[in-house]
Amino acid sequence: MIQVQRAKERYAANHGWLKARFSFSFAEYYDPNYMEFGPMRVLNDDIIQPMRGFGTHPHKEMEIVTVVLDGYLKHEDSTGETATTTFGGIQRMTAGTGVMHSEVNPSPDQQVNLLQMWFFPDEQGLQPSYENTNFNIEAMKNNLLPVVRKGSDRDDVAKIHQDLTIYLSDLEEEEQLTFSQDEGRKIFVFVIEGSITLNDATNLDRRDSARITDTANLTIEATEDARFMLIDLPK
Repeated sequence: MIQVQRAKERYAANHGWLKARFSFSFAEYYDPNYMEFGPMRVLNDDIIQPMRGFGTHPHKEMEIVTVVLDGYLKHEDSTGETATTTFGGIQRMTAGTGVMHSEVNPSPDQQVNLLQMWFFPDEQGLQPSYENTNFNIEAMKNNLLPVVRKGSDRDDVAKIHQDLTIYLSDLEEEEQLTFSQDEGRKIFVFVIEGSITLNDATNLDRRDSARITDTANLTIEATEDARFMLIDLPK
């Protein structure tokens, strides 16, 4: 089964310095049809103006992954970690027993666009931690490139405390990829740019997403050059 959420159906928030689109219920937005999907709880598509951002604030018992699509994002937290990330980098933070952090656009003249995802961890009471990893953008071409994975021991794949894998892909027009997973798992697909078709039937355009269940094999074809994210999730 494929449940599609069109880009225009997402909730829109505009705070001047921040423009955000929520794919899941978040903050003031509540929709019982868009709560968690497996352990996935949040996907926010944020645009932050120059020299603005989220001041120091707390998190607890959550795995937080940030993918910067354009521009730069600076992270600082109470564990002493700090990093500035652009496209090609992944920020992963384990909030665990509790952490304070800030996220700011450090550029004086360029906005930053990012995707931030929250996932429930597979165990409570973890020690807070943070990592900033970098992946090979060229390796995304016509390929599903893992950038976050549980138990990762690679410098270019962030590790996460949940049985999931996040893939990024740049798929050229008319090229196809097939993704297979064990029965009972879920797939979340989000189109960053371009258009794709799922299993020769479901078309997704820019910023559309799909929640996929009971589908062991998924064929993805680009109807135009496309950049997308696929997340393999447990039940």
